[in-house]
Amino acid sequence: MEITLTKTDSAGEEQVRKSKSAKLILLFAMVSMTMMFAGLTSAFVVSKSRADWLKNFELPTAFYYSTIVIIGCSVTFYLAKKAIQKDNRSATTALLLGTLALGILFVVLQFAGFGQIVESGYYFTGEGSSITTTFLYVVTVTHLLHLAGGLISLLIIIYNHFKQKYNSTQTLGIELGAMYWHFLDLLWVYLFLFLYFFK
Repeated sequence: MEITLTKTDSAGEEQVRKSKSAKLILLFAMVSMTMMFAGLTSAFVVSKSRADWLKNFELPTAFYYSTIVIIGCSVTFYLAKKAIQKDNRSATTALLLGTLALGILFVVLQFAGFGQIVESGYYFTGEGSSITTTFLYVVTVTHLLHLAGGLISLLIIIYNHFKQKYNSTQTLGIELGAMYWHFLDLLWVYLFLFLYFFK
């Protein structure tokens, strides 16, 4: 008995293969980034034994607020993915734009946190700097660079959404974006807790 695949079946299988490949590549990239941050935080721990390490350094309050904001990004992106799976385009639009607004607010709060550190009399480079604040700056700015990639991908997703490239049967772009933002969220929460308990 001969079974003939229809064009629809073939297209469906191709879409599944494309989805798996894209997710695997993204997962590999996230593992690589995790290893890099593990190295940075390990160096942070080792440096605590230095005599010039600041013992009573407190994280700026803006970092606390930014943590709440980036968790909000994950929530809105997750809800956007659920909305497009139900072909609710208006809700998807609002949630994607909400994610973008929260992402920008996170960046603003991070720089506000840097400002609070400087106002406290600590600097990141040059005279008045310390190894503690320099490490803090390197770790947070490295995360911000990865977040910049997330914002660019989010803008592309929003553009494609307005071009009506996503629907209940085609959600790959939004799924990949959500995966990356969840990763950025978890990464920042890890970094925040690490900096809070091991500063």
